[in-house]
Amino acid sequence: MTHPRIAVVGAGNVGATAALFAAQRDLGDVVLVDVVEGLAEGKALDLAEAAPLLAASHTVTGTTDYGPTEGSDLAIVTAGLARRPGMSRDDLLAKNADIVSGVVRDLVARSPDVILIIVSNPVDAMTALAHRVSGLGPERVVGMAGVLDSARMRAFLAMEAGASPKDVQAYVLGGHGDTMVPLVRLASIGGVPVAKRLSEEQVEAIVERTRGAGAEIVALLKRGSAFVAPAAAAVKMAQAILRDEGRVLPCAAYCDAEYGVGGYFVGVPARLGAGGVTEVLEFDLTDAEREAFEASTAHVRRQVGKLEELGY
Repeated sequence: MTHPRIAVVGAGNVGATAALFAAQRDLGDVVLVDVVEGLAEGKALDLAEAAPLLAASHTVTGTTDYGPTEGSDLAIVTAGLARRPGMSRDDLLAKNADIVSGVVRDLVARSPDVILIIVSNPVDAMTALAHRVSGLGPERVVGMAGVLDSARMRAFLAMEAGASPKDVQAYVLGGHGDTMVPLVRLASIGGVPVAKRLSEEQVEAIVERTRGAGAEIVALLKRGSAFVAPAAAAVKMAQAILRDEGRVLPCAAYCDAEYGVGGYFVGVPARLGAGGVTEVLEFDLTDAEREAFEASTAHVRRQVGKLEELGY
């Protein structure tokens, strides 16, 4: 029996944690890749030695060479520089563009049918770049953004309401950054609209905290950025694709006529299954939500425009 092969590029905190979660869920054989000699090999060996304790049956290997990724069904790209205090995701645009484009070329050269999940920031622009460089159909390239942002909003709502995170539902659309669009109107706790559980002031504070959640962690860590929740979000997407679950998750997916985006990758509710993005769902947005979403999309367009100016 042939197992799915999952390439995870970047053996830093996000990549190594994604490899851990993928191994825990037994999604397939994991190949961890990093340019730093010994880093991927060491972390992969540590994970392989934990397999009996995790009840994992697939292999985990580490390498500096893309050769072992050949025939990968799915790749999670985390390679790139992480934010430091005082940096925005946009500050990483030029620095990570070169890294991500090189990674994608190496992956697709060996795995022409791969599905790419992009985590590297700024993720909407890096997803557009990965699509352009890879030559893959847009359904086979998707960015990890809204899954993470929505999870953060759900966590904050649960904390404020004293509820289980399992019972909280929320969607965050738009670009992954300060212009993201938390859809408060559709958020609920145990099926009850949040407006009936929390005050307007409480909800507004949660919206702002959601937008600044990444920066909050960067400020606390000082020498790094969030990694557990981003890794969990990426692996949730990977599971939906590899197991053909048909889950509807907010992701940076390609939209043209959808939402009037006009040919960009931006955070929208997308159905994930075999082959990648199988459908983009369109919410009926209010005028205020539509305005906020269009402003967020405009920011993504500017990021992609900057990439083009840089020659990518």
